[in-house]
Amino acid sequence: MFGRDEKVSPVRLTAVQYIVLGIFLVLAYGLWRLQVMQSDMYASLAEKNRVRNVPILAPRGKILDREGRIIVDNYPSFTALLLRDSSRDLSADADLISQGLHLDAKDVKDRIRHFASMPQYQPIYLKDDITPDELAFVESHRNELPELDTIVAHRRLYPRNGFMAHLIGYVGEVSEEMLNQPRWEFYNPGDVVGKSGVELEYNQILMGKNGSRRAVVNSRGREVERLDETPAESGRQLKLTVDLDLQIAAEQALGDKNGAIVAMDPRNGEILAMVSRPTFDPNDFAVRVSRDQWSKLVNDDDHPLLNKAIQAQLAPGSTFKIIMATAGMQEGIAQDMHVICNGGATFYGRYFKCWVTAEHRSHGLVDISKAIYQSCDVFFYTLAEKLGIDRIAKYATMFGLGQKTGIDLPQEVSGVMPSEEWKLRNFKQKWYAGETISVGIGQGAVAVTPIQLARAIGAISSGGMLVRPHVASPSDYQGNVVPANVPERTQIPIDPNNWTIITDAMANVPSPLGTAGSAHLQGIDFAGKTGSAQTVSNALKAKTANGKSKYKDNAWFVGVTPRRNPEIVVAVLFEGGEHGQFAARIAAQVVKAYVEKQRRQPTKVAEKSKKVEIGAVWNSESPGGEDQDRLQGGHFSIDVAKQRLPLAVAAPGVQ
Repeated sequence: MFGRDEKVSPVRLTAVQYIVLGIFLVLAYGLWRLQVMQSDMYASLAEKNRVRNVPILAPRGKILDREGRIIVDNYPSFTALLLRDSSRDLSADADLISQGLHLDAKDVKDRIRHFASMPQYQPIYLKDDITPDELAFVESHRNELPELDTIVAHRRLYPRNGFMAHLIGYVGEVSEEMLNQPRWEFYNPGDVVGKSGVELEYNQILMGKNGSRRAVVNSRGREVERLDETPAESGRQLKLTVDLDLQIAAEQALGDKNGAIVAMDPRNGEILAMVSRPTFDPNDFAVRVSRDQWSKLVNDDDHPLLNKAIQAQLAPGSTFKIIMATAGMQEGIAQDMHVICNGGATFYGRYFKCWVTAEHRSHGLVDISKAIYQSCDVFFYTLAEKLGIDRIAKYATMFGLGQKTGIDLPQEVSGVMPSEEWKLRNFKQKWYAGETISVGIGQGAVAVTPIQLARAIGAISSGGMLVRPHVASPSDYQGNVVPANVPERTQIPIDPNNWTIITDAMANVPSPLGTAGSAHLQGIDFAGKTGSAQTVSNALKAKTANGKSKYKDNAWFVGVTPRRNPEIVVAVLFEGGEHGQFAARIAAQVVKAYVEKQRRQPTKVAEKSKKVEIGAVWNSESPGGEDQDRLQGGHFSIDVAKQRLPLAVAAPGVQ
């Protein structure tokens, strides 16, 4: 039985033959798929293993003032980055890399994990603005760390000491939260974009288009040959309406006081200067702000990141009386009103004091003009009672209070202008007539921003022309930024007689007759209105320890020059300044700087010739010692400079 030959079943033999055939067919299909069907894909992968794409970062556009002087510039620096197109284990090299670049190893590993889901052609930006010793580390470890590379980047150079920081804003790396928003959906992790101010509002203009260069690398990832290069496209320059000389004057005038200044041309809405205090240094954000620095800024009680010019919502105090005067005269009530101020008056069973009681005096008989330049509270209490809250709200809203101005800066707030409908909608309560009395002097629920006040008072001084403020030259933002939902200009009817009375009264404010006599400017038609606004009630001050010193009144002033159809309006908020005259002195410095610069400009006649003829008259002593002076006159030809040098060449620290 053991010697008998065993035969294989034909069925089994056939099955084995088909299995072998199937295996060969699968192998043949796989070979065809690799060599024919997917040849392009694998050739591309092989090319990627051999060819490396290195990004070339585009510099952002410079920011200039209205005369073309540099406010924000760029400076070249080196950025260290990890290229992820090799097969190396990046996490294994994290310790050595972090040691050489003075980084935390955990942060490097977390960053590698964060980018794990991103396409491999996107590098990881490890550290910006590296030092010379860190650059030497990268160059000396090319063999050990072929994935570590450097590129030249252009970092922002901002003015020093927080000059113009809130208006300019700052840049930073685009966050994951931002990438989920429609505005940023076409940006990549690691891109540096505007985060606030002009940098954010005009990011599309300022941000250029990155380029790249291709280089051949060996099996160890080391570059052996450069192939081609796509140059980066720089961002466009952006010219602002800001006058650098006036900005310097405004910054110096406010100094280290908390508050804000807005200087605007009420004829066209151009912002000439904007200051907010306290400030911050945007250069700290130009690379990458640390967590400790950010936490300190965010938790600071003085809110240094807040642009108070467009974001501080505060009671306007007596500056609101210009709105009240306009409403009262347009309604035909205030022209013939005469009130006797004995230091206060009773309305709806409550006694309301006038501010002069603190000086143990009274205003006596008061008309509309005296009520403005001496800021009589009793007059405006009475006017508020006669007008009612809805008519007050009508005119205040007409002049832009309680709504955004439409300025081309991000995060502007709208403020509050109360009315019967407003209180019912927000608090489900009726409006009480007694609440109107406080509103009449800019207290109660009224809350405005400095930019709103500048716009409103500028419009009244301009005969009712309300304009939309803007910080960028129209030639730069048209067609690139969606216009605000606010008309460029609106004409509000004001009776010429009313306009004359109000503006003449405003001109008496910075005079010996008014509340800001110490802010008088000799030889300049300077007009305005002071204001002092409580931050908390007197009752709360009395209850709180050190309440009087802790909760000082805010000082306001809004001034124009000249008094009618002004060329400039300046709004000043001096937090804790207590008295409006102190804010008026600040505004006077800005107005004086503006007028003096205008007077330095060459005349149109002088532009045509090196010499200009002038006529003059003068008095001189009579010959022979007579007491009577002689009137004399004459014509003279004087040399005129072709061109005067600007007061500033560039923003501080950017020369």
